[in-house]
Amino acid sequence: MRRFSSFAEFYPHYLDEHRHPASRRLHFAGSLGALVLVAVAVLTREGWWLAAAVACGYGLAWIGHFAFEKNQPATFRHPLYSFMGDWRMFADILRGRVRL
Repeated sequence: MRRFSSFAEFYPHYLDEHRHPASRRLHFAGSLGALVLVAVAVLTREGWWLAAAVACGYGLAWIGHFAFEKNQPATFRHPLYSFMGDWRMFADILRGRVRL
C-alpha cells in the first residue's frame, strides 16, 4: 500500500483512480444525494436519514469503482484522504476544474 505524507500528495493519485467519466458522475451524484439526505435528516430530525446518506454516497461511488474503473475504492486503503478527496472532487467539478 502506497503511503502519502499529505492530502496534497494524495489528491493527484485520487483523481488518477477516477478517470472514467461514469465513475466521476456516480461520485458526484452520490455526494449530492448524501448532502440532500443529510438536509432531510436535519429537517425531519430523524437520524436514519444519515444512514441513507452514507449508503447513497458510498454506494454510488463504489458502483463507479467496481463497474467502470475496475479498481478498489481508496476508502479501503486511505479512508480519511478518500473522504476528503470525494468532497474536493465534488467542489472541483462544481468549479469546472474536473470534468464530468
